[in-house]
Amino acid sequence: MREVKRGTLIAQVTEQLRAEIARGRWAVGQRIPTEPELCEMTGTARNTVREAVQSLVHAGLLERRQGSGTYVVARDEREVAFGGFFAAARRRDLLELREALEVTAAGLAAERRSDADVAELRRLLALRNRDWPEQEPPVDWPAAVETDARLHRAIVAASHNAVYLEFYDSLLPALREVIVHQAGGAGPSNTAAHELLVDAVIARDAGAARTAASVLINADA
Repeated sequence: MREVKRGTLIAQVTEQLRAEIARGRWAVGQRIPTEPELCEMTGTARNTVREAVQSLVHAGLLERRQGSGTYVVARDEREVAFGGFFAAARRRDLLELREALEVTAAGLAAERRSDADVAELRRLLALRNRDWPEQEPPVDWPAAVETDARLHRAIVAASHNAVYLEFYDSLLPALREVIVHQAGGAGPSNTAAHELLVDAVIARDAGAARTAASVLINADA
């Protein structure tokens, strides 16, 4: 039996983590386990895990966020390439695409949402409102952007359209930039608009959900 070289071990751990991301063990926008937790999961040393994670950061699948952790930003390299295209697109084009996607998804979510979806939407709405005070800018911008993006993604997920969700996930990195630059994002009307959208989905009112989604997205324009 030949000795396993360290470089080979790093490659093995990298591929294992890549496969778990592709499989959806950690969704786009979700933080992956810490280095000690990954060491326990893979049975390897911390340096090996660190280099494997860094390899996936370079590949564009993961993103390190100072003081927060490491997050999944794409499931595979195709999404990275797609995301690069969106990142180079004009903000107006992104908003128009976002409206077309999210308005339709909101209506479908109102028709198809499950009890589990309702619980998740309520949880994420509470987190979003916590991170976006009504009368002042968010204290922690990265956390605020993340909770806002996760709420919108959850609405798309509640549509139970796998193609919509996969496409939306490839769009998420560019949408985060839109959220960062949105006007009046911390205002009370913006908070109320999110609440109206979630309430409409929960009430199974597809028309109201589509209207709320359109109003909210156009308020960000």
